[in-house]
Amino acid sequence: MIVASFLGSAIAAVPAPAQTAEIQSGAAPSAPTPAPATASTEAAKQSTDQFRLSRERYDKAVAYSRAGYFLHFLSVAWGIVVLVALLNWRAIARFRDEAVKRTDNLVGQAVVFVVALSIATDVLDLPISIYRHHLSLSYEQSVQGWGSWFWDWTKGELIGIVLGTIVALILFVVIRWKPRTWWLYFWFASIPLVLLLVLVTPWVIDPMFNSFTPLGDKHGDLVQSIEKLTQKAGMPIPQERMFLMEASAKTNQINAYVTGLGASKRVVVWDNTINKMTPDEVLFVVGHEMGHYVLGHVFKGIAFALAGIFVALYIAYRALQWMLGRWGSTWGIPNQGDWGALAVILLIFSVIGFFGEPIGNGFSRTQEHAADVYGLEVTHGIIPHSNEAAAHAFQVMGDLDLSDPNPPRLITLWLYSHPPLADRLQFAHSYDPWDKGEPTKYVK
Repeated sequence: MIVASFLGSAIAAVPAPAQTAEIQSGAAPSAPTPAPATASTEAAKQSTDQFRLSRERYDKAVAYSRAGYFLHFLSVAWGIVVLVALLNWRAIARFRDEAVKRTDNLVGQAVVFVVALSIATDVLDLPISIYRHHLSLSYEQSVQGWGSWFWDWTKGELIGIVLGTIVALILFVVIRWKPRTWWLYFWFASIPLVLLLVLVTPWVIDPMFNSFTPLGDKHGDLVQSIEKLTQKAGMPIPQERMFLMEASAKTNQINAYVTGLGASKRVVVWDNTINKMTPDEVLFVVGHEMGHYVLGHVFKGIAFALAGIFVALYIAYRALQWMLGRWGSTWGIPNQGDWGALAVILLIFSVIGFFGEPIGNGFSRTQEHAADVYGLEVTHGIIPHSNEAAAHAFQVMGDLDLSDPNPPRLITLWLYSHPPLADRLQFAHSYDPWDKGEPTKYVK
């Protein structure tokens, strides 16, 4: 979607359901011995000090993960190729001509141009998306039927067109108003756009794809256990900010996340997480998400993303002048005030976004590690064998989600928004400032 290049980096920096990598994994594989999900009291008898998979699950995890890496890079490269081709074939110029011919109204022109560009790019990208879903079905990560999947894709397209039209219209007006400093003024405009989108997503967008209910409606015992954690942390999370997402209708994976801003801020737990983990393991997962909530990671993620957008917009401004000067006549795009220039900016953002992935994911990994520390500290003394419960939670996550047992170092640096799962498991197993007489970092 065209809007993703402008606002996607901000949303991606915030813990959100789109970040299914809440359970990303990796580390040197141990001998492939079985590690079934047992109760934490039983797990305490067999120390979970390493991430272990059966030979069958190990082979599947490697194949599934590596296919995912390949599809990611293929999708980025294909998206760039598609935009370059549309520019060289003057399809973008024809989209512009059609928009200008149909109406003199800027809003109408934005709608026509964005609809044409979105359909062209996303339909050409559809085969990769279809294969990605086929892969998740083949490896039993998804249970979503094709009809439901395509309806979700369609809803995503409609949302993207609406948001993309708004973004494109604002950008186009700013470019014409301030041709030399439009990048700075558009950045100012993007701040309320990003904040508004993060605010309304839990209320408006998320319910369009999944069902949410108050966590206490079905899991009152879990809410009571969570209240013990919040009392220990000294920062209560109201029950009305805890939600259950019915993820089992579409996926076999397990997850939890923090999302929203201000009045919409909330902790969301997938029903699969509760159904496939022991209560102690679920409580650690919730403690991890509490860490995001208490440590203000949503706000920090937004601030980090906005800083990245600031830099990206300036680079885009400079690159746009050079690219139009060199290829503008070939593409049929005379200047930056032309609607077609939006496609060139989209191309520039695609390249910037790709090379910016290691930076954004590196920042995210630091937040996720901090949340792991918080989860371990807040559950200590409340969960028996809390370190073992946490370590075993990671074992269950990796086993069920076919997490890569040994991701290449470059892949970890480039793509992983979380530390490799085996590293997280080993850290959870060994973190013990209490017996070492060391101060805790977050929960005193």
